[in-house]
Amino acid sequence: MDDDDVSARKGSFRKFLEHLSGAGKAIGVLTSGGDAQGMNAAVRAVVRMGIYVGAKVYFIYEGYQGMVDGGSNIVEANWESVSSILQVGGTIIGSARCKAFRTREGRLKAAGNLVQRGITNLCVIGGDGSLTGANIFRKEWSGLLKELAENGDIDREEVQKHAYLNVVGMVGSIDNDFCGTDMTIGTDSALHRIIEVVDAIMTTAQSHQRTFVLEVMGRHCGYLALVSALACGADWVFLPESPPEEGWQENMCVKLSENRARKKRLNIIIVAEGAIDTQNKPITSEQIKELVVTQLGYDTRVTILGHVQRGGTPSAFDRILASRMGVEAVVALLQATPETPACVVSLSGNQAVRLPLVECVQMTQDVQKAMDERRFKDAVRLRGRSFESNLNTYKRLAIKMPDDQIPKSNCNVAVINVGAPAAGMNAAVRSAVRVGISEGHKMFAIYDGFEGFAKGQIKEIGWADVGGWTGQGGSILGTKRTLPGKSLEAIAEQMRTHSINALLIIGGFEAYLGLLELSAAREKYEELCVPMVMVPATVSNNVPGSDFSIGADTALNTITDTCDRIKQSASGTKRRVFIIETMGGYCGYLANMGGLAAGADAAYIFEEPFDIRDLQANVEHLTEKMKTTIQRGLVLRNESCSEHYTTDFIYHLYSEEGKGVFDCRKNVLGHMQQGGAPSPFDRNFGTKISARAMQWISTKLKEAQGKGKRFVTDDCICVLGISKRNLLFQPVAQLKKETDFEHRIPKEQWWLKLRPLMKILAKYKASYEVSDPGQLEHVHHRGHEEPAAI
Repeated sequence: MDDDDVSARKGSFRKFLEHLSGAGKAIGVLTSGGDAQGMNAAVRAVVRMGIYVGAKVYFIYEGYQGMVDGGSNIVEANWESVSSILQVGGTIIGSARCKAFRTREGRLKAAGNLVQRGITNLCVIGGDGSLTGANIFRKEWSGLLKELAENGDIDREEVQKHAYLNVVGMVGSIDNDFCGTDMTIGTDSALHRIIEVVDAIMTTAQSHQRTFVLEVMGRHCGYLALVSALACGADWVFLPESPPEEGWQENMCVKLSENRARKKRLNIIIVAEGAIDTQNKPITSEQIKELVVTQLGYDTRVTILGHVQRGGTPSAFDRILASRMGVEAVVALLQATPETPACVVSLSGNQAVRLPLVECVQMTQDVQKAMDERRFKDAVRLRGRSFESNLNTYKRLAIKMPDDQIPKSNCNVAVINVGAPAAGMNAAVRSAVRVGISEGHKMFAIYDGFEGFAKGQIKEIGWADVGGWTGQGGSILGTKRTLPGKSLEAIAEQMRTHSINALLIIGGFEAYLGLLELSAAREKYEELCVPMVMVPATVSNNVPGSDFSIGADTALNTITDTCDRIKQSASGTKRRVFIIETMGGYCGYLANMGGLAAGADAAYIFEEPFDIRDLQANVEHLTEKMKTTIQRGLVLRNESCSEHYTTDFIYHLYSEEGKGVFDCRKNVLGHMQQGGAPSPFDRNFGTKISARAMQWISTKLKEAQGKGKRFVTDDCICVLGISKRNLLFQPVAQLKKETDFEHRIPKEQWWLKLRPLMKILAKYKASYEVSDPGQLEHVHHRGHEEPAAI
């Protein structure tokens, strides 16, 4: 990028910041309703972005109750008020259920308290009830001010000056029960709590051959139950939206005993607390236990997770989500006009969007109405595309059809792991094997990557062979970085011997390169003319054609957890700066997103070249910071961000320059980022994306049935990835143009636009590209043809 280009971009941003000035504006931020992990990250982002654009930001303590009571409940916040809260669960400004705000008198008091401080912008973090309340308040605002003026509580000028109230909502709810957003703040962390418990219970259940009935939260929404069932391969799941069919008692007992007959030593049944049958009668965990004990005589235990799910530290995903939404909320408030309807900032696929609050609330209520009226198919559809696809995937993977009911395709499909291990690979293999079997294929596992392929380490793999794989880290099939180029002849030979009709490759950049080599070799070896698809799995998240890869979320959580501990150590010693080296090859995803999730002061990455002046500026910034109450620093460095500015170099430079002000320590995180049990996101992502890849393979094979067709076109060798909001199959031949082969990264990377976010939240001046002003999307039901995002 030349200098003119840079200055042009900076210029256009300056124009934008002038429009976005918050000077003279006051923003109130409150958390309301049930608490959720990540609310603090949202509060922090609202406060810091507000101060950054020149607005005053006020904490409103104890939700709407504090707004009604006023006084010391409404306090101006400064930069340091939100320091060290990123890693704290719950909400530091408190939340309360408030009866008074439901009355007009209550809202009148609240309006008086806000006007007193000139607050006409509200950022509400809560569930649908809290957001509905905010919208009523907004509609009544001018009437309330008139009434206050008539009572002599405020001057007429104030009525003119504060004529309208802007409201922007963010959804904080662990249930993920809000329509219009793919993930609400807190959902991912709640899944972390559930999966930690399930993993722990599985080991004891295994020892005693027990059945466990686990009850998870979700009074009206089965999202937590469904996704945790998908992520741990539960035997049965009960949801409010999709009650079991009549006679489920019989079916469930048959399923449990079949699983035991397949040498499975444990059964896990997951129940949402709001589970019902088709007559809307509750199904309780005790009821299920009684049934299993009386019908099957299995040793059965009930575990109710309760409020554990709301607690604990927020996951990396929730911190990044909440930080993105918080910044977006401030931008939306500053861009709002009296005509702008109240909006919700939310996530669609991988993009921040703004939606009209009223539409989202209406649709959320429609789901409940559909359930009350026993229109369960509609309820599932209204929940949105990711809920529906989760449910369908779960059904396919949990219940095996009897062999005589599966039409045989007479095709052999092989699955292989390539590259470095990544958490979630095994979930992807399990999903591929089971979907393949349910589509009538014979499934083969290739052990130890392309090396094992060439040596013929290939075995048929069955439904029961992959049981219990979702929670296992690493790669059970074994994986190697070797490329197929040197042994193409041996591989073609193996393809012929085992008559393999399609290949699913799960891996990182080596898998991508391998796919290109196999594609090029099709002219020479006709055995390679079969459909091949790659599912990206690497902690580095550097595969062209996908915004995310399996394993990156687990690595990010490892980095975030470690940074939390290190920050704690640094706060204890005071005036200490830690320099932490992350993995990722040349791809800065882990360093950048880890920096955002851990609240780092800087993150050095290859994609944004830096020089000695930048290092000097960072040292000065930290020196200034040590004069405040926040006496610690955290700097992340991607392992290959610069040939000469190594971790040691930066450590020595900081130590020398910071002499007398702060001291330095360094940490190289290394291979712990590749290990560990996969996070719920990676289990779910691996399961769904791999199932989708198998469906694609089946479609390709069906098209060619009986035609003896050879697959020689570009669109038969693809990478499957998430791009913005959709799952896309992209031919490797096309992706070649988008790849920087020397540095093994895509030429364009979506997360670079989040880089300024980290800088702003660490008090650096940065140009943040904001979404177009006032761009409100509408909530719509998507058709079946659009693939679901995760």
